[in-house]
Amino acid sequence: MPSTNFTLLLHGGSGRLYPAGTPFPQEAEYHRTLTAAAQAGFAVLAEGGSSLTAVETSLRLLEDSPLFNAGRGSVFSHAGLNEMDAALMDGATLQAGAVAGVRTVRNPISAARAVLERSAHVLLTGAGADQFAAEMGLETAPPEWFRTEERWQQFQALQAAAASSSAPTTKYGTVGAVALDQAGQLAAGTSTGGMLNKQYGRVGDSPIIGAGTYANHVCAVSGTGHGEFFLRHTVAHDIAALMEYRGLSVEAAAHLVIHEKVAPAGGKGGVIALDGHGRVAMPHSTEGLFWAYVSADGRTGTNVCNMIVE
Repeated sequence: MPSTNFTLLLHGGSGRLYPAGTPFPQEAEYHRTLTAAAQAGFAVLAEGGSSLTAVETSLRLLEDSPLFNAGRGSVFSHAGLNEMDAALMDGATLQAGAVAGVRTVRNPISAARAVLERSAHVLLTGAGADQFAAEMGLETAPPEWFRTEERWQQFQALQAAAASSSAPTTKYGTVGAVALDQAGQLAAGTSTGGMLNKQYGRVGDSPIIGAGTYANHVCAVSGTGHGEFFLRHTVAHDIAALMEYRGLSVEAAAHLVIHEKVAPAGGKGGVIALDGHGRVAMPHSTEGLFWAYVSADGRTGTNVCNMIVE
């Protein structure tokens, strides 16, 4: 019997773009883009599609938007390059695919799916990952596609701030999605341009299964925040483990990991988490979390810079 709890939940990063009380000129655009991406993924679920396809569908739309630190809107590395990471995991089979440091594939989340379904590996990096994506027939894009003036100015400002005590406002613009389909199966995906001004081929938590992305039969999790802390605390898997082995609810498990483990250690960020009954959790230790969701029981919502529209 098909599940009636099918749900799509996504995030567009944590933090705040502008100081509280100041104008947010792109607020409506963020709301429209997050809502459209959530509805597109949910449409896949409503038609009986898989949670894996729903997650990929939503994240491709966010990757194609310059608003987020993923795909087209990715930040610049110290070398002035856009180097992107992504991961996708099927909770029913524990199959997973990920790419890190790709520069030419237009939609890194689709490259992650290709690794999951069409390779014997879990994680491919750098030029090899780009080559694999091209060989699989995925769409590529020139450097100009990924470069946006806003991201370039952020990069310039951060470099200028290196010689002073000031620093630009921080927002972790990673995107992610979790879904529960009508077959009762969960999936999670995350895509990011990584840390602004990163060096030495740094890889964060997003493409690391169990750190920034994880799904099994109990829950699906996607994270956003300071990746080094999510790596050290294996955040996404820890939430799933607390649910499976200690019987915690998705809300309790996610809150414990974000607020009682990662935050005291100095790590800021948040997660979206979804259990097999369609229950959601969205804890964050940053000023805000950008998210949107649609569920089969008619619940919908979008959160942009702490402004919730339902």
